[in-house]
Amino acid sequence: MANLIQPCHDHDPAASPSKVKDPSKMLNSDVEGQGEEKGFDYAKRAQWLRAAVLGANDGLLSTASLMMGVGAVREDVKTMMLSGVAGLVGGACSMAIGEFVSVYSQYDIELAQMKREGNMDKKDKEKLPNPYYAAFASALTFALGAGVPLLGAAFVKSYKARLGVMVAVVSLALIVFGTLGAYIGKAPMVKSTSRVLIGGWMAMAITFGLTKLVDHVGV
Repeated sequence: MANLIQPCHDHDPAASPSKVKDPSKMLNSDVEGQGEEKGFDYAKRAQWLRAAVLGANDGLLSTASLMMGVGAVREDVKTMMLSGVAGLVGGACSMAIGEFVSVYSQYDIELAQMKREGNMDKKDKEKLPNPYYAAFASALTFALGAGVPLLGAAFVKSYKARLGVMVAVVSLALIVFGTLGAYIGKAPMVKSTSRVLIGGWMAMAITFGLTKLVDHVGV
């Protein structure tokens, strides 16, 4: 009878150490996997956010410079507002069309590559860039940025006060956009913001001065 009794090693941890999984390692691997997914999603969102900030900054600066240039030779608020609205509409359309053409070209290239590789699954197609969404987002962000100087100049009747308010509002918006761009791009905050602000001042000053000069010369 004694020979029939065999020792049981089913629950002996030393019997199969390679098969025993450490719960802490399993938890760490799960956390790392989640971290990679979150990092990927964050990078994708950051790319769109950075494009949005750049589009808004472009709309802000180009429209403000246009209004400053017109304001150098025309003091009435109606003329400045009309020039700003024209800049907003024309710039938004230009940004939308340019973005649409650019992203659609990228779409065609990636789609052709997928066909050559035989990767035509639904999930793979969903990863392709959307030119319509890109065009809409580009136009929208440009229009939002261009609306800042328009709002700043709309309710001020005095010519000199209108120019001062517009410069102040645009400067504040440039600081905000410069800070956001530096944060997204992991760049030095003060240096990046100062570069955007000084560049904006230079653009408005050059446009104002050259337009004033051209009007004075009578070209």
